[in-house]
Amino acid sequence: MTRIETQVAIVGAGPAGLMLAHLLHRSGIHSVIVELRSREHCENRIRAGVLEQGTVDLLRHTGLAARLDREGMVHHGIRLAFDGRLFRIPLSSLAQGRAITVYGQHELVKDMIACRLAMAGDLCFECTGVMVRNLQSPHPSVHCDHQGKTLEIAADFIAGCDGFHGVCRPSIPAQAIRTFERSFPFAWLGVLAQAAPSSDELVYASHERGFALFSMRSPGITRLYLQCRSGEDLAEWSDDRIWSELLARFENADGWLPAEGSILQKNVAPMRSFVVEPMQFGRLFLAGDAAHIVPPTGAKGMNLAIADVAILAAGLDFFYRRNSSGLLEQYSSICLRRVWQAQRFSCWMTNLLHKPEQESPFEARRRLAELDYLTLSRAASTALAENYVGLPLEIPS
Repeated sequence: MTRIETQVAIVGAGPAGLMLAHLLHRSGIHSVIVELRSREHCENRIRAGVLEQGTVDLLRHTGLAARLDREGMVHHGIRLAFDGRLFRIPLSSLAQGRAITVYGQHELVKDMIACRLAMAGDLCFECTGVMVRNLQSPHPSVHCDHQGKTLEIAADFIAGCDGFHGVCRPSIPAQAIRTFERSFPFAWLGVLAQAAPSSDELVYASHERGFALFSMRSPGITRLYLQCRSGEDLAEWSDDRIWSELLARFENADGWLPAEGSILQKNVAPMRSFVVEPMQFGRLFLAGDAAHIVPPTGAKGMNLAIADVAILAAGLDFFYRRNSSGLLEQYSSICLRRVWQAQRFSCWMTNLLHKPEQESPFEARRRLAELDYLTLSRAASTALAENYVGLPLEIPS
């Protein structure tokens, strides 16, 4: 067995784990990252792509935004398509100049991995048999097999950034945490299409056939989503059927339609909400999808992960500089306040825009009235804008 000593062992090389390692490096705190998947898998895993203003500001402040600033697409508004109308929410003018930036999560992961390796940071891909041990002792550890060797990574703290299906959260005794969850009775069928975006802003459509979303990943790639049944069989969705359904749901949106093109990738994603409380146990701290899942309608998942590790990094910096665990002890309460605000907004957006399978005529009219209210009330539009661009990210110091 090969023993490695570090200050913080990080499980997971997604945005949360990589960002945490970067923030710790800037504070002079040593860390080791272990990741189950290959580098290629991490860099090509298509996920979210909408960054809040606070996320972009943090990436710039920490030197990770060079390519984002060149290639990211800044949006100052979003559009809602419903009842034959296309209504614009002017995000920046309603939210004190703040905006969103469209930049694929996999592109950000590429940037973070390149930065980590350029700094000669410890980053182990394709680790198997990952386990976390001695979580309540002053010396927790991570054990795994890597490149034919068994590693014991001895640390002061462990950061569980290994996603919803990772090993860290299940390593916490069931009686020590509480989970809150909700599953929605529908899913998203998502596609990547080789087509230049036909709108410079995202379009959210609420239609009698169901929800649809137009987004993009680059000047030549469109990202689109359709509300579908939970557990939908992709084999039943030919490219022609997908485009036919997309065009039907965006019909009558003041004449706007998405540009068609070859479908490069398709998948079905379940819609659910999940939160674990607290987000810490002994010397283990959960971050990102390991601690919470939000419906993608509000575009909050990756942003919450970045916010989590910004708070965690501040707490660890405080611990090593001042020999005080005071901020670390507040980690859960600080993060969970933001998490539940994101759950509230994401669930509201989801319920507003999606059509339940057994929706009554009354509920259909009520949802339409709520959408119409957004066009009539500056206060309602402002509330949407403020939450969509992201609540201010306040990092304790």
